[in-house]
Amino acid sequence: MRRTAYLLPILAIIIAGLMSSVIIVDERQKVLVLQFGRVVSVKEDPGLAFKIPLIQEVVRYDDRTLSLDVDPLEVTPLDDRRLVVDAFARYRIIDVNQFRQAVGAGAEEAAAQRLDGVLRDEVRAVLGQVTSNDILSTDRAGLMLQILEGAQNDARTLGLTLIDVRLKRTDLPPSNLNATFERMIAEREREAADEVARGNEAAQRTRATADRTVIELVSDAERQAEITRGEADALRSRIYANAFGADPEFYDFYRSMTAYARALQSGNTRMVLSPDSDFFTYLRSDNPLGIDLSAAARDALAGSEASMAEDAAGTQSGEGASDAETETQTETEADTTPAEDGAAPDAITETEG
Repeated sequence: MRRTAYLLPILAIIIAGLMSSVIIVDERQKVLVLQFGRVVSVKEDPGLAFKIPLIQEVVRYDDRTLSLDVDPLEVTPLDDRRLVVDAFARYRIIDVNQFRQAVGAGAEEAAAQRLDGVLRDEVRAVLGQVTSNDILSTDRAGLMLQILEGAQNDARTLGLTLIDVRLKRTDLPPSNLNATFERMIAEREREAADEVARGNEAAQRTRATADRTVIELVSDAERQAEITRGEADALRSRIYANAFGADPEFYDFYRSMTAYARALQSGNTRMVLSPDSDFFTYLRSDNPLGIDLSAAARDALAGSEASMAEDAAGTQSGEGASDAETETQTETEADTTPAEDGAAPDAITETEG
């Protein structure tokens, strides 16, 4: 029993020593074995490794791709147009021994601070050699590659390798942002005013062309109307002359009847005329011109019988032509109005309504 009591603590110490000497290397990490602060070995392969208990210690570093967000910094391109640039980087630890020597016990935090300073200096150096338009254009991919290549050497001195560097955001400083917006607004308003002026000019040209076209069309239409009206008046006068010239006596009678119809209207009409005025010629006598009515009747009857004989003996085409001529002459006489004032008597009329 007494031997067992001594063996159990010894056995526990041995087991604890063995467990403390075993190192489990994760595939996502790299391990440094230190002895009194000096690097003894580097364990990069995943699995089990061993160290001397109590004398050696283990330091683990991340073997995955790490991210670094660079604090926004203000740069001044060649055109002196200040910009605020926000960038980020991707990097890995490739040499843990050199990394330990470079950053000491600060590990990833100290490395991130030093790498941030390297990237800030390189961003200022590269973007200061170009204009702001180059930074804001598609050429920024080439600028980011220059930043990556320029910072790569400094990163290797830290035991790191840069995988990628990107410019996330490029803005104007707050002090210049409002002025830039106002300048952009003024420029857009000027362009809008130019477009409105050009539109008004085009509208004025179109309106003037339309007005001129309207005037030309109306003038041409009025000219054609006057020509047509003149031709119609000439034709009417010719028809009147032919119609009334064939029988002047009937023309005098027609004119007198028209004058009676216009003068003797219904209602209270008073006429002041000379008793022997020619106006009453057809009212005083049924034959004012002294025409032999019996002879005229005989001539009319003879003419009617001759016309009936000719109609009975004529052809169908002759009948159609005669009917058309008769209808035309009838319509012409019905539409005619007096062209002369020779047969109308002079009268002084006073009408009371």
